[in-house]
Amino acid sequence: MFAYLRLVYRLPLLLLHLLLGTPVTVLSQYRPLRELPFGGRTLSEATAAWYMRTLCRIFGLTIEQVGSVGPGPRLLVANHISWLDIPLINSMAAVSFVSKAEINDWPVIGLMARSGRTVFHQRGSHDSASGVAAVMGERLAAGGRVAIFPEGGIRPGHGVKRFHGRMFAAAIDTAAPVQPVMLRYLRDGGHDPDMTFLPGEHFVGNFFRLLRQGPCTAHVEVLPELESAGRQRRELAAQAEAAVRAAFEADVARG
Repeated sequence: MFAYLRLVYRLPLLLLHLLLGTPVTVLSQYRPLRELPFGGRTLSEATAAWYMRTLCRIFGLTIEQVGSVGPGPRLLVANHISWLDIPLINSMAAVSFVSKAEINDWPVIGLMARSGRTVFHQRGSHDSASGVAAVMGERLAAGGRVAIFPEGGIRPGHGVKRFHGRMFAAAIDTAAPVQPVMLRYLRDGGHDPDMTFLPGEHFVGNFFRLLRQGPCTAHVEVLPELESAGRQRRELAAQAEAAVRAAFEADVARG
């Protein structure tokens, strides 16, 4: 019963946020507005962070952040639990994501992904992978931040999965540092297994289930950056995975 009562007040809040916040946020991503200074950041960064942080709050998330994303070009690599990982990371730093092509068609999230200059990747396509790597390299070389989920998608099961090395090539080629990020969702002091997709669940069903869930803490831990110059992709991916896994398991032990 309480779940549907939450839906009664959260859904209007979400619609209001989309109606009023989306046009402002999208417009601020384009010149000449995007580079205007605002509170120590650019207007585009400030509005995007506000938009994503508010979206997380509407879904019942309290963000608990440890550490911060460093300045300058870098490749953020994080474990992947929920589609809410994307607004969660965007709430703390302006980044361009590499995401599966299907997200481009998702309501709300697709629009924000496009305005945030997301690089869409068609899984299984060699040409798409090559094009994504080239765009990632360009953005890193131009001083931007790029974020990936190197597990290759949201995988079933608890814990950190294997990090694939292919997408680390852009950081190596541009000598951009790699910054691991650990994500974990907590409810009632323990791991929340319901934040991910349930078996057979599609995006719309997951969207409304998460919208009516109870309060949840999103724990984000930004870990020390790793040097990428002269490294091998698999070696760098394994080191980033080990850092995220260690932080995740330490967080579980504390919880």
